[in-house]
Amino acid sequence: MQSVLLSVDRFSTWIGKAFAWSVVLLTLLISWEVFSRYALNKPHAWVLDAQIMLYGTLFMTAGAYTLSKNGHVRGDVLYGFLKPRTQAVIDLTLYLIFFLPGVVALTWAGWVYFQESLAINEQTFSADALPLYPFKFVIPLAGSVLLLQGVVEIIRCILCLQTGAWPARDGDVEEVNVEQLKAMVHVKDEDMAALERELALKESGK
Repeated sequence: MQSVLLSVDRFSTWIGKAFAWSVVLLTLLISWEVFSRYALNKPHAWVLDAQIMLYGTLFMTAGAYTLSKNGHVRGDVLYGFLKPRTQAVIDLTLYLIFFLPGVVALTWAGWVYFQESLAINEQTFSADALPLYPFKFVIPLAGSVLLLQGVVEIIRCILCLQTGAWPARDGDVEEVNVEQLKAMVHVKDEDMAALERELALKESGK
């Protein structure tokens, strides 16, 4: 079971990292448009729509990635002090009541939205029109991946209720934990205190 959970984590991570390249495209597009507009005096009507679609794609596809890393913002002032089983009860309740209905509705409505857009070959309203249906396909795509990751999180809650500990997650870039870093380089608090005293003596001797 753990291997399945980690596989879904890796899939969500891959999706998030793949679409993260939208940042590069967005940066290049904006830079080129600024140069074209102010240096060459040749603005392009379609660029603003393209910028919005790229940013929307980046935002939508980051949801499952962030959930796989347990990175979504929560009011955890008290949550962090609770036992894992209590945390699992809270998370499971919220997933079942709010997450599942909301994401299922988003995915289903997004698919209908995309089909309708494709059927009429919907385009933007700018002078140089861009097709809208590829962008609208991102809605059900992102919703499906988020829903898959949400099911994995629900399973994690159930496993935590059974074992009393949270199952492991797939690792990725994380904030530096100072205590772990000190343990890795074999630095003790006493060593740090001695170094601080030595530096203080050197400063006072100047």
